[in-house]
Amino acid sequence: MSEDCDVEDIAALLEDETVRTILTETSIEPMSANALSERCGASEPTIYRRLKDLRAYDLIEEQTRPDPTGGHHYKVYSPRLRRVTVELEDGSLTVELKREEDIADRFTDLVEGM
Repeated sequence: MSEDCDVEDIAALLEDETVRTILTETSIEPMSANALSERCGASEPTIYRRLKDLRAYDLIEEQTRPDPTGGHHYKVYSPRLRRVTVELEDGSLTVELKREEDIADRFTDLVEGM
């Protein structure tokens, strides 16, 4: 899945060091907001705001996991972003985002392609 996005919006989002750290850290393994707070050196409210911004562009995915020791559930985050391409052509800049495809999207593409 790819989508053209506003250059300024994506640049502003990726300019933020906390956003970049969230994306790079979660690309290694899914992480909770608490773990991201420690890795980023930022407060949890800041982490949640950045996660909200990333979700607005569908660049991060939220999954609920059971906590076997506490009996509760918690959320972990992993990136959907795979590639950002900036293209200069005919006097304009465009940004293309490539995201990790959801298995349901892959199945839909398969069925529609038949």
